[in-house]
Amino acid sequence: MSELFGSDAYAPREVAERVETVGVAKARMAMLPLLMLGVLAGAFIGLGALFFVIVKSDASLGFATSQVGGGVVFSLGLLLVVVAGAELFTGNNLLAMAWADGKITSGEVLRNWVLVCTANFVGAAGLALLVFASGHTDMNGGAIGRTVVTIALAKQDLPAWEAFFRGVLCNVLVCMAVWMAMAGRSVVDKAVAIVFPISAFIAAGFEHSIANMYLMPLAMLVQQSGGLLPSEAAVNWGGMAGNLGAVIAGNLLGGSVLVGLTYYLIYRRGQKAQ
Repeated sequence: MSELFGSDAYAPREVAERVETVGVAKARMAMLPLLMLGVLAGAFIGLGALFFVIVKSDASLGFATSQVGGGVVFSLGLLLVVVAGAELFTGNNLLAMAWADGKITSGEVLRNWVLVCTANFVGAAGLALLVFASGHTDMNGGAIGRTVVTIALAKQDLPAWEAFFRGVLCNVLVCMAVWMAMAGRSVVDKAVAIVFPISAFIAAGFEHSIANMYLMPLAMLVQQSGGLLPSEAAVNWGGMAGNLGAVIAGNLLGGSVLVGLTYYLIYRRGQKAQ
């Protein structure tokens, strides 16, 4: 019974070593599987965002219930990435640990980040096309589609500095979720580790670049089909690019520096000399 309920999680120092080891493997993965896993991750995060919009489209829910409930269901995205296996740009910002320890080169890190981020966009935007074609946005009397457009417009209208700092805070929580999931030995361990940080960043309104790669293209498709909003208030490619530029930069700082390099300094710096 003690084995059933006891904690057998990896210790933080062991997690740091595991994150570095996994980072080396990710950085040196062959291009085809890397791209395919990146497409899957973009679609997985899009599925989490789809689930989130369903909750947000229910006008009968109070603010806190809507935000927290939406965050809990959005956790599906990272759970799919971690358990099913996929390559997510925001989580891969933890490659900074292996880079700081000299185990991978700057070129290998940049290769991974560029290829994975691009593949994530393909997966997220591709899912948006499939979801739109399925008629999903017509659900709840069209409230799903209207909610997607409202959310995307709010993202497009964010000042760049605000989008940047929301991106920083988002990826601190995302990378902490990935970090804690690495401490778990079972699917249940990983699910518990993921749900709370992910639901927190969603509830707080922080910005995840890959989720935006699903929501903003879907909003443009909804607008073109139904003219839900006047053209002067439409989500557009320029607005999406502006949002993604600021959010990606913020995600990078939050994940690679505030989590990856911080834990490198705590647990890995100087280990070779000991």
